[in-house]
Amino acid sequence: MDIPRHAHILVIDGRKSLLFRNEASPTHPKLHLLSHAEHESPATRDQGTDRPGQTQSRVGGVRSDYEQTDFHRQDEDRFAADAARMLEREVLAGRIEALIVVAAPRTLGELRKHYHPEVEKRLVGEVAKDIAGRSNKEIQAIIARS
Repeated sequence: MDIPRHAHILVIDGRKSLLFRNEASPTHPKLHLLSHAEHESPATRDQGTDRPGQTQSRVGGVRSDYEQTDFHRQDEDRFAADAARMLEREVLAGRIEALIVVAAPRTLGELRKHYHPEVEKRLVGEVAKDIAGRSNKEIQAIIARS
């Protein structure tokens, strides 16, 4: 994928986000790290204290368990929503003209729910890959090959 000069690239998963800007040509990009954010989210078992609830049917006495709330997933979804709000602020302030989003597939789906219409207009590409834990050099190579 060609990365337009001065395009911003958000690389994100459920716990880490990196915002880059391409400082070179579209065919030979050089990504410059602008910001880095990490979010620590304990496992669900460490966040919840109660067991899932139960319900009992009036007819037949059948019991049914409620599903355990996944607090860890909720934290990751909140992190993605916060990243979408950050993109909105940057776009509306005129600091982002072209945007590429590289995200873990589940995180990409959550981001899409929260994109502002102006952010969507500036999207020039999306890549559904979980690469936020890789080095900057690896990230650059993966995006260029996508």
